[in-house]
Amino acid sequence: MIERLQTKQRMSRVVKHNGTIYLCGQVCADATKDITEQTQTMLAKVDQLLLEAGSDRQHILSATIYVKDMAEHFSAMNAVWDAWLPEGHAPARACVQASMAREALLVEISVVAAEK
Repeated sequence: MIERLQTKQRMSRVVKHNGTIYLCGQVCADATKDITEQTQTMLAKVDQLLLEAGSDRQHILSATIYVKDMAEHFSAMNAVWDAWLPEGHAPARACVQASMAREALLVEISVVAAEK
């Protein structure tokens, strides 16, 4: 069975299937902020969606992080990521430089997690 949460015409924010949770790309709450605050609020959204879906950051299987400018933002984004991620629960991860849907966005993340 496939369960979709917060579904709109174009996408669902969460899709659950066979104990696996897929989150759509998450961005910050306020794109006028710097990379640190954008990353913090983006990860807070991940926490909220995982909780709603029956999981948490300790159950993340995979994360793909899109950074607007790796040379400028990679280190600061990783500092927030490292502080947020529970020790011993690092998921498989890819991090790539990418153009963003809006000019002010600096970072986006897509997450796959297991249900608790």
